[in-house]
Amino acid sequence: MPKITPPVPGKYIDPLVDFAFKKIFGSEPNKDLLISFLNEVFRGRKHIINLVYNKNEHPGDLKDEGSAIFDLLCTGDKGERFLIEVQRAKQGYFTERVLFYTSRLISDQAPKGRRSDWGYNITEVYLIALLEDFTLENSHADAYLYDICLCNRETGEIFYDKLGYTFIELSKFVKADNDLDTDLDKWLYFLKNMPKMDRLPVYLRKPIFEKLFSIAEYTNLTKEEKTMYDSSLKHKWDNKNILAYAVQEAREEEKVKVIKNLIVQLGLSDEQTAGVAEVSVDLVKKIRADLSKKI
Repeated sequence: MPKITPPVPGKYIDPLVDFAFKKIFGSEPNKDLLISFLNEVFRGRKHIINLVYNKNEHPGDLKDEGSAIFDLLCTGDKGERFLIEVQRAKQGYFTERVLFYTSRLISDQAPKGRRSDWGYNITEVYLIALLEDFTLENSHADAYLYDICLCNRETGEIFYDKLGYTFIELSKFVKADNDLDTDLDKWLYFLKNMPKMDRLPVYLRKPIFEKLFSIAEYTNLTKEEKTMYDSSLKHKWDNKNILAYAVQEAREEEKVKVIKNLIVQLGLSDEQTAGVAEVSVDLVKKIRADLSKKI
């Protein structure tokens, strides 16, 4: 199994580790950081003044329905609901999951009685997903930010703008520090590169980023927080090891299939097969011996 050695905690914590993300963005004293980040994500379409944090666990209406557990859920000063998710690796039915989450936040707005008085006055619901190590299906090679809403398929005209999805593929955000044109660029650069930094860069010298770097400094954590962060960091890198192992296993299985086809279908010698498949002759001989046993 391939071994990805977890990094020793540097000067700054990794903001995409679960504990660190919630410490930086999910605590009342630091909500100005989340407000600043969200305002940059919306790029002038919304201006959030205040936020109230909501419970992360959202129970279903029925006893056996199960709960939806969010990374961060908060309510804006105009009643908007903001759901912020960090997705660290590819997950099956990811799109369906985020649709389910936002649909639940919409359906839960309906009162239990006197629905006619309510008149379906739905407040806005937005999901912002930070994608660390995977990209969306059918995503564009040169795009990393996707701003999605309901629109007319034929004309592109917006049909409903109170439900929105913002997906940010951090693996494709490759701007260097001297290419950061907007504050959103700076936020994304911070999210992706902070663990490798050893000081607050000059180009981030604004009060909001100065506070951010102070909070994220590893030595400023309490003993308990360091333990929680170290555990969260280990969990992240354990998952990376599991994923790397699964990928390697898949590649090895595919390579074995190729070798078997070269032997059985084309009748190549051990040396020829090894040359075509770019593997050792010993491996080819082992696979040939296994095939002989099954005949």
